[in-house]
Amino acid sequence: MTFSTFLNFLFPPPPSLFITTMSVITCVSLANAGINEVRGKHLNYSKFWNVENNNGDKKKKKMIKLSSKSGMLLLYTPAFVAGAASFLVFPDDGFRSLVLQGAVTFHFFKRVFEVLFVHKYSGSMALETAIPITLSYFLSSATLIYAQHLTSNLPEPSIDLLYPGIALFLVGVTGNFYHHYLLSKLRGKGEKEYKIPKGGLFDFVICPHYLFEIIGFYGFSFISQTLYSFSFAIGTTFYLLGRSYATREWYLSKFDDFPKNVKAIIPFWF
Repeated sequence: MTFSTFLNFLFPPPPSLFITTMSVITCVSLANAGINEVRGKHLNYSKFWNVENNNGDKKKKKMIKLSSKSGMLLLYTPAFVAGAASFLVFPDDGFRSLVLQGAVTFHFFKRVFEVLFVHKYSGSMALETAIPITLSYFLSSATLIYAQHLTSNLPEPSIDLLYPGIALFLVGVTGNFYHHYLLSKLRGKGEKEYKIPKGGLFDFVICPHYLFEIIGFYGFSFISQTLYSFSFAIGTTFYLLGRSYATREWYLSKFDDFPKNVKAIIPFWF
C-alpha cells in the first residue's frame, strides 16, 4: 500500500502543531514502552507491581504505593471525565464525532465499572507509575476527541470506515470485558494468588483481553480516521505486544505446568 493510498483513509491533517506533535510523541512513547516490557523494564502495576526490573532498581521500596484498586481508579477516571465533558465542550460536531465521543466515554466507563465491581486485586501500584499512565490516558482521550473536532469543516475521507469502526469497537469492548470477567472468576473470596487462566481465548493466548483492547482501539481509529487516532492505535499495539510477551514470560517462570502452546496475544503465532 502506497502512502497516497493510505491517505484515502484519513481526514486531511489539520494545520495543528499540537496534533502533529502529539501523534509522533504518542506513537513513539508507547512503542518504546512496549520494547521496555520485552527487555524486562516493566511498568509497576498488575502482576509486575513488585517485580524488580533488570537494571536492579531498588527505588520502589521507597515509593509511595496505592492499593491496586485505588491506582486503577486513578488511571481511568480522568479519561472518563474527559470523554463525558466532551459532549458539553463539542456538542455540535456531527455524527462521527458523536460516535467517537460515545465510544471513548463508554470505554473508560467500562474500565471504571470493572475496577469497582469486576476485578479482584492482590497487589499495589506505585504512585510514580500511576501518574504518567493517568496522564497518558487523559491526554490520549482528550486529543482523540480534539483531533476529531478539528475535522468538522474538512472533506470526508474518500474511504469511509465509520461503520466498520463501530463494529470493531463493539467486538473489542465485548471481548475485553468477557475475558476480564473470566480472570475475576479465578479467585475465590479472600484469595490473592495468581492462577493460569482458562476458558475463552485463554486456551490459546495468555492475554486475550489485550488482543480485544487492540481491536477496540483500532475501532477508535476507524471511527475517527484522523492521523492521531491511527498513531495512537499503532503505539498501543506495540505496547500491548510487549506487555503480553512479558506476561507470558512471567507465567512461564511461575508455573511449571503452564501450557507451552499458549501464546502471548496472537493465537498460534505470538
